[in-house]
Amino acid sequence: MTPAQNNPKGILFILLGMATFSIQDALIKFIYEDTALYELYFGRTLIAFILLIVYLKFSKQEINLKTHYPFLTVIRVLCFFFGFSFFYISLTYMSLAMANALFFSSPFFVSILATIFLKEKVGIRRWIAIFIGFLGVYIVLNPDFSDFDYMKLAPVACALCYAISMTITKITSDKDNVYTQMIHLYFGALLISILFYIFTGKGQITNLSDPTFQFIFREWFTNPSYAWPFIIVMGCIGAFAFFFVFNAYSIASPSVVSLYEYSLIIWSILTGYILFNDVPTFRTFIGVSIIICSGIYIYLREKVKDQMIVTDTPNR
Repeated sequence: MTPAQNNPKGILFILLGMATFSIQDALIKFIYEDTALYELYFGRTLIAFILLIVYLKFSKQEINLKTHYPFLTVIRVLCFFFGFSFFYISLTYMSLAMANALFFSSPFFVSILATIFLKEKVGIRRWIAIFIGFLGVYIVLNPDFSDFDYMKLAPVACALCYAISMTITKITSDKDNVYTQMIHLYFGALLISILFYIFTGKGQITNLSDPTFQFIFREWFTNPSYAWPFIIVMGCIGAFAFFFVFNAYSIASPSVVSLYEYSLIIWSILTGYILFNDVPTFRTFIGVSIIICSGIYIYLREKVKDQMIVTDTPNR
């Protein structure tokens, strides 16, 4: 069966994947006051890593840790890890919808980086779309330059780090397969989380009053009977979400299923409203609409030009 014939199934998978990611994000927002950021990151990654190894064993696929690009792999792991650290941090003070909307500025960064490092040609129409997309980001942020809260830029920082990681992935994928690269991400996240435990996880930094910084530097395992069931569920949910997303990209046309990743914003709005009574402002809706339309236009122009700078890799 051709990818085009599998598009309906791929779309279903991507919708399920985005819905699952929105649940994971909601759980982080729900328990951040009862756990530490890197305790959560460690537990979630450990569960997902175990499930990946079990899957590879049962599917009789080779587990290969060797990379042909050691330096780029280290940079990719660091960008991915700290990028999503920024995103998880943003969930402590920002609605799910706003955080995910700002994260979807990543295709704009990917396009810019592709012109620099991949030598891809981006025409004037896509540059205009990128500019308009960042205008949407500006509208969502609604900055007050006399007293701007730079913490609002955390999801944008995540988008930039993610774009760097995905640009490197496009370079390394010619020799390192997808499972090898996923293992590197998981192994790197576990290692860095353990380092955070050594330097901050025993309560070395406790004199912080801000809830966000408490989340980052809180002592680990202060409430394991409550927090860890959520963390384990998060690890399982994250693994299933990646399973849905990678299956969607495997069986269907990337340029088709990638458009449906924007459903994550819709799921986030619904989840935020149901669980946290968050209702996006009219300004946020306008900014989100501009970001989505600009991203979709970039995808469509890539398809016309047969370049696939952004659309051949998942956004989560």
